[in-house]
Amino acid sequence: MNGTVLLSVMLSFAISVVLGPLVIPFLKRLKVGQTERTEGPESHLKKNGTPTMGGILFLISVMATSLLFVKDYPRIVPILFLTLGFGLIGFLDDYIKVVLKRSMGLRAWQKFALQIVVTGIFLFYLQRYTDVSLAMKVPFMEGVYLDFGWFNIPIFFFIVLGVVNGTNFTDGLDGLASSVTVLVATFFTVVAIGTGSGIEPITCAVVGALLGFLLFNVHPASVFMGDTGSLALGGFVAATAYMMQMPIYIAIVGFVYLMEVVSVILQVSYFKMTGGKRIFKMAPIHHHFELCGWSETRVVAVFSIVTALLCLVALMAV
Repeated sequence: MNGTVLLSVMLSFAISVVLGPLVIPFLKRLKVGQTERTEGPESHLKKNGTPTMGGILFLISVMATSLLFVKDYPRIVPILFLTLGFGLIGFLDDYIKVVLKRSMGLRAWQKFALQIVVTGIFLFYLQRYTDVSLAMKVPFMEGVYLDFGWFNIPIFFFIVLGVVNGTNFTDGLDGLASSVTVLVATFFTVVAIGTGSGIEPITCAVVGALLGFLLFNVHPASVFMGDTGSLALGGFVAATAYMMQMPIYIAIVGFVYLMEVVSVILQVSYFKMTGGKRIFKMAPIHHHFELCGWSETRVVAVFSIVTALLCLVALMAV
């Protein structure tokens, strides 16, 4: 067990680190540069041209590492599927935006339809080929589960799509989504090992791959993960939580994701209701803190510290 954990982390980390100097120059040659919003923080304008789609780095690392263990750990298959499935949707969106130069990328209905299809296949696999129930463990109440019967299915779609898009909104500062998710993946790793759930090779692979990616993604970032990476990470978090019947725990360890997506919903809704007024200076909420005078690195540090503390709370709640 210890050998599996160590090998998964170290191998995925090594692959990610080796791929960085190879993939990043290639992305630069493709001219897949990020275009920052002019209405955003001024400090972000200097990021124009930084290559995006860097999520490819850790996706390859996670996939290569996971495939080494899939024979002995078949329960990682659905997690790998949802991670790669959403990663592919993000890749298509990024490719259309930055390579084909169509600023909208995938249309909203196209992206949503693809997310529904990928989520539906994941649900079908869970129901048909695993013994995983959609009933959800209740934090701080050992042995207590929430089971809504048929309503578990719409709740399942709501949670998966909410987590994926919350993770997507979190990817707005150098190293933010990576730092938060590496802590969430570490939490899932500890629980997976402690409960013998048989998914630790892929949770460890994500930890190692993100640590390697962070070498290139911390401020000032030399590459961004793009939707390729952020959607993939959302798929990983949602899939892992459901494989351990712990989607409620996402509200604790993934509080930052929740805060990001709720801030956008509140901002847009209030803007429409009031004819142009805003709750936050800018949404998602990490930009609000920037416009309040926080440096980019401070926002990332604070959000990461909050996530680390909440992961400890969640461990006590298991």
